[in-house]
Amino acid sequence: MKRIALIALGVLAASTGAFAQTPDIDTPLLALAANLREGAGVVKWKPDHTYDTLKKSTNGLVCYDRSGFPLQQPFSLECTAEGNLPRVKQNLDAEALGDKMKSEARLTEQEKAGTRVKPVFGSVWYHLMGPDKDHPRSHMTIAVPGATQASMGLPENGRGGGVWIMSAGTTTAHLMTPGE
Repeated sequence: MKRIALIALGVLAASTGAFAQTPDIDTPLLALAANLREGAGVVKWKPDHTYDTLKKSTNGLVCYDRSGFPLQQPFSLECTAEGNLPRVKQNLDAEALGDKMKSEARLTEQEKAGTRVKPVFGSVWYHLMGPDKDHPRSHMTIAVPGATQASMGLPENGRGGGVWIMSAGTTTAHLMTPGE
């Protein structure tokens, strides 16, 4: 009888392990073009805004799911350069305040204090977001921290209809493209 009980418990333990969920590494990669997905890494952010690496990057890009995070849309994926993860952590810390004005005030305070982490110059931020996974829109920006019209020769507003610098002169400066 003991053997049967032990065998039954062993089978139960094995079957429970087989049904345990594995981390989703495919969904966050959807924010990238198909040709970039294979080499991109995937991280999962923890509540304290540290992360676990679910898949190592071989191309310098890393993706993560921000769905359900404060100040994010219900479906929200993001990918960027691995070197930008410290800045993402700052963003998550600020957004955890749960109020857009408070979040922006904290980031502005860091900017003024010189403690705002700069993104990697020229790195791309890929976003796929929307009310649900079936109705997303993509958005892409290119980080150019500190860039101004004088330094790059691009306008600092979108009135001209071409590429322009948003948040010029700050660590948040990035290139915006029409139609994005």
